[in-house]
Amino acid sequence: MRPIKLTMSAFGPFGGQQVTDFEALGVHPLFLINGPTGAGKTTLLDAICFALYGKTTGDEREGSQMRCDIANDDVLTEVTFTFALADNQYRIRRVPEQPRAKKSGDGYTVQKPEAQLYKLDADGTEHILVPSKVSEATTEIELLTGLDADQFRQVMVLPQGKFRELLMADSKDREKIFSQLFQTQIYRKIEDKLKFKAAAIKGAVRDHRNKRDGMLHNIAVESDEALSNELNNLAPKLAVAAEKKETAKLALIEVNKQFEMAKLLLNDFENLDKLKRTATELATRKETVDLQQSSLDAGQKALQLKPVLEMSLARDTEASQAQHMVSQARFAKQQTENALALSLTQYSSLAELELKLQQTQSEQQQLVQLVPQLQGLDSAQNALALASSQREQAQEKGVAAKAALDGLLAERTTAEQQVPQLECAAAELVNAQQALSGHSELIERFTHWQKAKSEVETTETALRAAKAQGQQLRQVFTQAQAQHQTLKLVWHRGQAAMLAQQLTVGQPCPVCGSAEHPNLAQSEQQLPTEEQLQQAQLAEDQAAEALTQARAKYSGLTTKLQEQIKVADELKQKIEQTAADSAALSVEQLREQQQALKKLVETASHATQQLARLREQLQTWQVKEQTLRTALDTERERYQGVQTQVATLQGQLEQLLVAIPEQYRTVDSLNSAITQSEQLFAKQQQSINVIRQSHTNALEQDASAKAALVSAEANLSQTTELADNAKISLSEQLASSGFSEQQALIQAMLPEAQLQQLAAEINQYQQDCVANQANLAQLHEKLQQQSKPELEDIAAQLNLLQTEQQQAEQEWQALQGRVTQLTNTQKQLNDADSQAKQLEDEYAIVGTLADVANGQTGNKVSLQRFVLSVLLDDVLLEASERLQLMSKGRYRLIRKEERAKGNKASGLELEVEDAYTSKVRPVATLSGGESFMAALSMALGLSNVVQAYAGGIKLDTLFIDEGFGSLDQDSLDLAVRTLMDLQSAGRMIGVISHVSEMKEQIGTRIDINKSAVGSEIFIVLP
Repeated sequence: MRPIKLTMSAFGPFGGQQVTDFEALGVHPLFLINGPTGAGKTTLLDAICFALYGKTTGDEREGSQMRCDIANDDVLTEVTFTFALADNQYRIRRVPEQPRAKKSGDGYTVQKPEAQLYKLDADGTEHILVPSKVSEATTEIELLTGLDADQFRQVMVLPQGKFRELLMADSKDREKIFSQLFQTQIYRKIEDKLKFKAAAIKGAVRDHRNKRDGMLHNIAVESDEALSNELNNLAPKLAVAAEKKETAKLALIEVNKQFEMAKLLLNDFENLDKLKRTATELATRKETVDLQQSSLDAGQKALQLKPVLEMSLARDTEASQAQHMVSQARFAKQQTENALALSLTQYSSLAELELKLQQTQSEQQQLVQLVPQLQGLDSAQNALALASSQREQAQEKGVAAKAALDGLLAERTTAEQQVPQLECAAAELVNAQQALSGHSELIERFTHWQKAKSEVETTETALRAAKAQGQQLRQVFTQAQAQHQTLKLVWHRGQAAMLAQQLTVGQPCPVCGSAEHPNLAQSEQQLPTEEQLQQAQLAEDQAAEALTQARAKYSGLTTKLQEQIKVADELKQKIEQTAADSAALSVEQLREQQQALKKLVETASHATQQLARLREQLQTWQVKEQTLRTALDTERERYQGVQTQVATLQGQLEQLLVAIPEQYRTVDSLNSAITQSEQLFAKQQQSINVIRQSHTNALEQDASAKAALVSAEANLSQTTELADNAKISLSEQLASSGFSEQQALIQAMLPEAQLQQLAAEINQYQQDCVANQANLAQLHEKLQQQSKPELEDIAAQLNLLQTEQQQAEQEWQALQGRVTQLTNTQKQLNDADSQAKQLEDEYAIVGTLADVANGQTGNKVSLQRFVLSVLLDDVLLEASERLQLMSKGRYRLIRKEERAKGNKASGLELEVEDAYTSKVRPVATLSGGESFMAALSMALGLSNVVQAYAGGIKLDTLFIDEGFGSLDQDSLDLAVRTLMDLQSAGRMIGVISHVSEMKEQIGTRIDINKSAVGSEIFIVLP
């Protein structure tokens, strides 16, 4: 990849837009990035890395933190980077998340992150590859370059201090760095997977052994040999017990048959006694049954005469009803005669009522004629009221306009008096700024020192929070570890209880063989499941990992705090030195001057803003004054016109009042009078109609009552004759049936259901007598040759045999259960031994692989460290070539292959071979300059090797952010020569350095100048 152009806006220390044209540096240039501390040298590399991947080179700051604090609100933070890959050119633009001023209104809104990627043709045509999505742009860049963000930083941007750290690191730390550079985490996963699988197999073997011991403990046997001996001893005892059990069982069956037969015979004797008692009871009921038979006969005769009786009673009822109807008809006829006489009296007054009705109708017509005149009166009154209201409104608006004009003139006078004071405050700010202009650089440094001091306080706060978090995580880890150990202990102790939980009532025990389980083994605590054990293990591992991360974070914050304190102290020393050299202000005076200037700036800024607002208000007030004067004149003219209209309307109203009576001059009074007249007319009309209708109804009702009376008298004569005939027929039927009178018939008459019940009871009695006699005869014949048995003796013999049978059964079950238990346990032990053998064979392979992969063998080198050692050898070959050149053939980097002492990780330590002494010594013995040469050689060698292992990716550019100040002149020349060799091989090399000799040897430069309004970039060519 080759950079072409970089454009930054409000990024890092660059307040405005800065463009860096890399093509202006030449073909495959070696150039220096030069500038004071904090100017933005490293920011230039951060911008390239951010444009490509959305991350900075150090990965310590996010894109949202790269916005320039002094940039204007209307300038958006963004980076645009144009680069070449082989024969193709691309341009990517990236905008981080940031607050920006709203396009309309006050305040800020959040600018969402976005990215656009274009492919550029030779003629300048653009083809968009990614329109806006950030993740898609990053993925496309990784596909184009073949590198992700971490690999890009490893092979193209060598961050400051990282490879010095790599040079001095031990095997463990170097393993972490190299595993990130070469992505060898897959080998670490293989180590962990083998280790976990070996531990699982080992735990399974241990569990099988514990389970085997538990089985022997459950059956109270010490060994497999004791188990076999006990089985051999129990075999003959079990045979004797089985024979004894069978003999007792047969004897019990025989006696049980005798007992059942005796129970049946005794039951027959008891039934004979019951039948004799029943015969006596039936004889006692004979007289009652005879009376029931007499009642049944009389009831059946009465039932035959029931229709005749009902007919006679019905005819009597009809005659009584007819007599009652005749009485009612006579009373109704008298009522209608009285009503007819009253209606004749009212009918004579109709003529007088009709005359009053005509008078009411005439008055109503006169009132209706007044309605149009009254409407004209209301319109005139409304017009007069509206005109009067408009006159009052015009008068009020005129007064308000006059008051507003007077207030406006007073406010303008007050504002004009404040203008000279505000202009004086603005002039004081200009004078104060001119007085402090000589100390601008000192004040700028003082501002940077304050910012550094604030960063120290922020880091200290974060450090305290990290420490508290670490303590909390340590407690969590301790609790998780204790819980895991407790669960494991409970699980091992509760194997018998776990086996007992699997037993089912009625099913044989897999250990003892018994189908009864009277005393199940129980655990004092709830037994954990395999899943709970795994979750506890996982919780312990996660807590340990979180604790390790917290410790790393705390360590990083400690280092960061030390660096920030160092930077703050250096800034303060520079301030004090500058103040001493120029006899300027001290730190405390600078703080006081800065606070005073800040206060003065706030006051002057407020005064300037207020002055501008007052001037705008003065112009507005002039326009408003003219408007108010015009409005005042308009309201005065309007008042005069409305006053004339009011006088005209008052004259018209007086004329209308003369034509309308005083009591009808309101709409409500007139409408009320019309309504009353209408109601009176309707009432009179209704009275006339009621009188006429009442007379008609009286005539009709009298005629109807007369006809009803005639009909009722005829019906009474007919029903009386029918009732007499029915009585004669009933008397004849009573005489022929044997009843003396009607009352005797009624007493003999019973409901049909009662008659049926009497018949059923008599029939049942007769059947019971026949059945009792037959059963008595049968039992007498059956029991003639039998005597009553004694059950107590047979029951006693039966109980004795049952006890003997139970004892024989219990003896056999005890022996059989023990034999089954021992047999099942022996089989389970054989199965457990077979499974344990399989696991041990598997562990012999997996355990050995896990030990080798995790460095548990003789050389203590893990699989990942072995792979990294091979990669490190390749890196050291590349690095040693450059180190020998820069050290004039003296030094060569080699890997230490001896095992480290104790349990310390080994295999990745570095040593340096000194050709002058022919000895090998640790790299820590190198001087500062020698260490830098070794670190630079290591970085360049690592860059080449990573490039080779990245799939043959061609890298045209390399940026080095390292300090060259520790080198002497000869070593510096050799280092520059090494970089020139890389340049001659077709690479663009960019170096960040403060060393003045670098400027002399590298003529092509990118100078970054720092100022109070932001840094600027200049390209310097030789």
